[in-house]
Amino acid sequence: MATTSDIKNGLCIRHQSALYQIQEFLHKKTARGAGNVWTKLKNLENGKIIEHSFNTGSKIDVVRVETREYTYLYEDDLGYNFMNSETFEQIPLEKHLIENPHFLQDEMRCLIVFHAEEERPLSASLPSHIEAEITYTEPGVKGDTATNTLKPATIDTGAEVRVPLFINIGDRVKVDTRTGEYSERVKK
Repeated sequence: MATTSDIKNGLCIRHQSALYQIQEFLHKKTARGAGNVWTKLKNLENGKIIEHSFNTGSKIDVVRVETREYTYLYEDDLGYNFMNSETFEQIPLEKHLIENPHFLQDEMRCLIVFHAEEERPLSASLPSHIEAEITYTEPGVKGDTATNTLKPATIDTGAEVRVPLFINIGDRVKVDTRTGEYSERVKK
């Protein structure tokens, strides 16, 4: 058993009979009495985020997890299918286990977190940035050079992002998969 002094971002714990991953934490000390550790926890079964305060020194139940690299293959009625590049084992994942699945591209390498004792997938994360082609956007008008003005655009994965006015259909852009924001235009 670990204590609250072992808490760090990314740590997986069992709390209230469910598995959670610590997203953020903060040690709070009061003038009188014991301090506490405020945490933001993400439920690994359903993706919901909760906040919880632990008393300093409380015992926490740490869960051992393993991260493995898998390649995204396709989507079907079972979910999103991934393949282990070393063993060629294929596994389906439900949509709620994947962070921002609308940015998945064929043959994309993703990191899947497994519960080590149960060999059960808990979550999948995409690379932080992807390169995608703009498939639809309104054309930019010559002379439209206002700074920080964005327009909606659809990329080849089907996701919609907001891009600057000078971006046109066929341009390749870099998109942050965590926030869904445009980063830059990719030079050809």
